[in-house]
Amino acid sequence: MQLIYSTYEAKARFSEVLRHVRQGRTVTVSYRGDPVAEIRPTQRGPETLEDRLDELERQGVIVPSGQSGQPLTALTHRPGALQRFLEERNE
Repeated sequence: MQLIYSTYEAKARFSEVLRHVRQGRTVTVSYRGDPVAEIRPTQRGPETLEDRLDELERQGVIVPSGQSGQPLTALTHRPGALQRFLEERNE
């Protein structure tokens, strides 16, 4: 869900806007319906992929699949795909 505030609303509800930003969300400020600025959290420095995924799960942006740690498997088996690709590329 994208957060959009008009310039008037952003000014009147600045504490609310900052609360959203502290929660890791980006707030868009618009002027007459056109986006003119974004207020977003500052970068906290390098974080690991696991930290970022945990944070996204906490925010409800992603949900765990229930299959964490299992290797990925191909959905289809089409032998010779690499060869066909190389042949088409050389044409």
